[in-house]
Amino acid sequence: MAGSSTRIAIVLILSLLLTWGTGPSGAQRRIDIGTVLDGKMLPDEEVATFRNADKLYPSNLVARGSFVRALPVSTSELGNITFQVGDKRYDLYDYLALNRVAGLLVLKDGKVAFEDYELGAGSSTRWPSFSMAKSITSTLAGIALHDGLISSLDDPVTRYVPALRGGVYDEVSIRNLLQMASGVRWNETYTDPLSDCRKLTEAQFEHKAGASLAYMKGLARAAPAGSVWNYNSGETNIVGAVVEGATHMSLSTYLSKKLWRPLGMEQDASWWTEAPGGMVLGGVGLSATLRDYGRFGLFVLSGGVVDGRHNLPESWFEDAGSSHRIGGKLIDYGYLWWPMASGDPIHRDAFEARGIFGQHLYINSRERLVIVVLSARPKPTGSTVLDDSAFFAAVARNLH
Repeated sequence: MAGSSTRIAIVLILSLLLTWGTGPSGAQRRIDIGTVLDGKMLPDEEVATFRNADKLYPSNLVARGSFVRALPVSTSELGNITFQVGDKRYDLYDYLALNRVAGLLVLKDGKVAFEDYELGAGSSTRWPSFSMAKSITSTLAGIALHDGLISSLDDPVTRYVPALRGGVYDEVSIRNLLQMASGVRWNETYTDPLSDCRKLTEAQFEHKAGASLAYMKGLARAAPAGSVWNYNSGETNIVGAVVEGATHMSLSTYLSKKLWRPLGMEQDASWWTEAPGGMVLGGVGLSATLRDYGRFGLFVLSGGVVDGRHNLPESWFEDAGSSHRIGGKLIDYGYLWWPMASGDPIHRDAFEARGIFGQHLYINSRERLVIVVLSARPKPTGSTVLDDSAFFAAVARNLH
């Protein structure tokens, strides 16, 4: 992007932002998405930014329906669990405080075993999913497949996204994208201003319809499609574009129609778009309440059943939440979901959606357990104090 375009883009994004805090000098300052990805926010600034995440980009509403599906309270309440990390023991209160948790919801057998809000968040606070949105987009792709709007995961991406024809994605399938195995060259580093992730973010600053796909089309190939795994947030926006192309509606509208309304969500959600009325960013930018993330988790736990009706292909989440062989190597990644690392047997067959700054949606079908964690950790990655998987294991054992 040329220097003048960059300056114009920054002015455009800043014009949309609110003033949420004070900088080190005490002067008020504005926060943009670049500052967020750098992790250069004071603690109160970060919380205020996350609570106003729908101001960072133009956003579509994800409308709820006319009824709310109850979340009954469990008789099996979560006690003050303890767990081991390294040579030290910690408890529930350590986890909440040290990991800067804004919201924690534990659902056992479909009932609330624990619910807590911190950092000024509450039951009506919409909190950003960051990359947890990828797992929701993957699920919508599965629903479109079940509906017959996508004929096969092995279809070429360009069948549904013609704007990518004539570029590096001509030979890439939907399955390749869901498995992060397109073979397209990509650097995901959030804090590197020269990475593809940051350049794509910069392109999106223009709020110009088509900018995201134009950037992705211009990338180069690093390896044959399906031969290597490489995490690529830009391609999850393409998965969203596939769903939009297949359904002929925005990703936010499809989410409302297929999940938000039928699941009886309590609150409307919001989802970033690259421009007003433009493509929804399928890899990031969904903001919803803690309880509504939990309701989505229960949908996953059910295997995609709502009121007795199947909404996904048989065994979809078994495939989506499992490791796959890519280029002869077993990769701990499903269809935009993360299988839990092997080690603790309580996590057998469990998987999760993850987002930067400590967002988690943990699904354990064997234990009939869903855990939602919404956080405001200091940096996008690498600043977690207490291992989340150790905490999830302790919760599972406490409620076993």
